[in-house]
Amino acid sequence: MDLIVRQENGQWRARAGKRNWRCAIGKGGLRPETEKQEGDGATPIGCYALRRLVYRPDRVVRPETRLPVAALSPEDGWCDAPDDPAYNRPVRLPYAASHERLWRDDEIYDVVVILGHNDDPPVAGLGSAIFLHVARAGYTPTQGCVALALPDLLDFLKDADTTTRLCVEAR
Repeated sequence: MDLIVRQENGQWRARAGKRNWRCAIGKGGLRPETEKQEGDGATPIGCYALRRLVYRPDRVVRPETRLPVAALSPEDGWCDAPDDPAYNRPVRLPYAASHERLWRDDEIYDVVVILGHNDDPPVAGLGSAIFLHVARAGYTPTQGCVALALPDLLDFLKDADTTTRLCVEAR
């Protein structure tokens, strides 16, 4: 069962079957996948496979899911440098090129689903680190990811597997 993200009555919602949750998208709004650019803050329109889940074992118990799961460590990062060979791939920190830390001080990466956006193979500059993760209080915009409240994300993950997709709709 896919997770469908779209605007309903002026609010961003994520729906899986009969379940419907509030969510947040990127501060740059939506952008067609082919027009996505590194750092634009836009959430790409389209359907993306759920590749795997990573989580902070010091903050949450291993989420119940049929996705591949791995615990994060403080050395986990994600390369966002378009000119680096590891672009849009996980890296171990410290890492010389520009990257994002996955072990964050805030809670938004306590549970992270890695999406199949620009990853097979990555194309330099078409966007990196597009995830499904925990929403901030007030559902403030993300840097291009989709975010759900932690209880809602955990609820969705119980039924998610490698055939599940996250689909962002522009309507």
